[in-house]
Amino acid sequence: MSLLTIRGLRVEYPGRKSDFTAVRDIDLTVERGEIVGLVGESGAGKSTIGSAIMGLLDLPGRITEGEILLEGERIDNLESHQMRKIRGNKISMIFQDPLTSLNPLYTIEKQLIETIQQHKGLSDKKARREAIDLLESVGIADAENRISLYPHQFSGGMRQRVVIALALCSDPDLIIADEPTTALDVSIQATILELIKKLTRERNVGVILITHDMGVIAETTSRVAVMYRSRIVETGTTDQILGAPNHEYTKSLISAVPRADVKLVRFPMVNYIESAEEEYKTIDLSTHWLGKGREDLGAAAIKDGDKLIEIENLGMDFITRHSIFPGRRQYFTAVKNVSFDIRQGEVFGLVGESGSGKSTVARIIAGLYKPSGGKVMFAGQDITSLSNHEARQAVHRQIQMIFQDPYSSLNPRMRVRDVVAEPIRHHKLASTPREAMQIVDDLLEQVGLGAEAGSKFPHEFSGGQRQRISIARALATRPTFLICDEPTSALDVSIQAQVLNLLKDLQESLNLTILFISHDLPVIRQMCDRVAVMRNGELCEISETRKLFEQPVHEHTQELMRLMPNMDHLSHEGLQIQT
Repeated sequence: MSLLTIRGLRVEYPGRKSDFTAVRDIDLTVERGEIVGLVGESGAGKSTIGSAIMGLLDLPGRITEGEILLEGERIDNLESHQMRKIRGNKISMIFQDPLTSLNPLYTIEKQLIETIQQHKGLSDKKARREAIDLLESVGIADAENRISLYPHQFSGGMRQRVVIALALCSDPDLIIADEPTTALDVSIQATILELIKKLTRERNVGVILITHDMGVIAETTSRVAVMYRSRIVETGTTDQILGAPNHEYTKSLISAVPRADVKLVRFPMVNYIESAEEEYKTIDLSTHWLGKGREDLGAAAIKDGDKLIEIENLGMDFITRHSIFPGRRQYFTAVKNVSFDIRQGEVFGLVGESGSGKSTVARIIAGLYKPSGGKVMFAGQDITSLSNHEARQAVHRQIQMIFQDPYSSLNPRMRVRDVVAEPIRHHKLASTPREAMQIVDDLLEQVGLGAEAGSKFPHEFSGGQRQRISIARALATRPTFLICDEPTSALDVSIQAQVLNLLKDLQESLNLTILFISHDLPVIRQMCDRVAVMRNGELCEISETRKLFEQPVHEHTQELMRLMPNMDHLSHEGLQIQT
């Protein structure tokens, strides 16, 4: 008898005109001690299955067909009070964002003890001892003291371990892990995945791992179910699904996974039936508005291969304790003596763990932070000490930034045309409002959204489409230098492929120079010409990309490469490999 059995599951959400079917015809089993992957693009229905198992479907969603059995007993038709006894005791869930799972007003101690006592009825002393043991079991050092801290005092990876400890409080038989490593760097991801594997071995629990990350699937699961538009289209062993998929959609999805072993000319698109978004049509930019007018600060005189950006002994200290007496102030050093250069026309990668200082360096270059020491040279001019307003404006026009989260970087109250037109108006790049709108239409066409997208609001677009809006806005000033700070970290592989192909084409067509920041090493392998590795605010190594991946020198770089998910068994069939 399987630990979990799902037969013919169908979940619907009633609407005014018609019902929306979130998942249909779902058949799935999970055994004890087994990790089953549930993979697919955003909106495929993966998380809906997890919510249905837990009895946590958002209203008015409901199960209209099929059944869910836990150890042979049906649980989908239980009353709420009956389901509460199973939820937590027998089935636990690890959510994607630990900040939404932990109460910021309570210490970790209070939250763990309260959960343990609710399920096991232990005394305060025994519950605290078990809570400490749980934290130690998930790899949190000095648990005796750290248990009294609040969630915000833990790093992202540590918070995720606390959430796993919470899921284990009741000794569940089944754990549903919904995107547990999204946005975590490779070292923390490896630790969390190893912890999940250890739990299945030692506690003999079953795990459903919901993710869009094929590297996570390759490293962790024994079987995989592939979802496409509310259905499971293929199920098999992990090796079979990744190495020799049968369904055309699975083949297309696997081909879009970024590679670390070879560099491709372009990312293959997920093109089974139709993409989530149409691939854009590249236009000739040789005489286009985007290709003109980028002559400020002498950038036009910089030839390919010459140094466009020069970072010299850059340092950044953040104050952690304020005082009117300078001697009593305390500081945290985020960046220390960092020096490197970026050549005209190249894509320069910056990688490292969370907290290594990558984004701080990017924000200093963009003028969002003033450095504590050192300088940034752009086209031969020191831009960290500019006092003249017009000179600063000219720099801001030439250096633009694409942020990680397109949800928070776009004003939800502004229509897309106004979002994109804002920098055009600010820098007075159009002589009339009509000309500004024509430029906006051209930009939206170039990023594959179409001019009609300008009349909509950001919330009417998917995550990938919102990131395209951010790219259009960044291009609106006709920049010479583009900073991309984790631009695809929260996107599934199909949308990621579209956005990265767009950046590649724009870089080649406009001869852009790009600083590309990411913790995703395969993406860095595909996008960058050279790479710098950071750790604890300092540079470890700078190298040409292929050499860095094949012959890393610094021990930290070697460790990052070792922790990278092994995807060597993916087929090279049909891929355009760059020589």
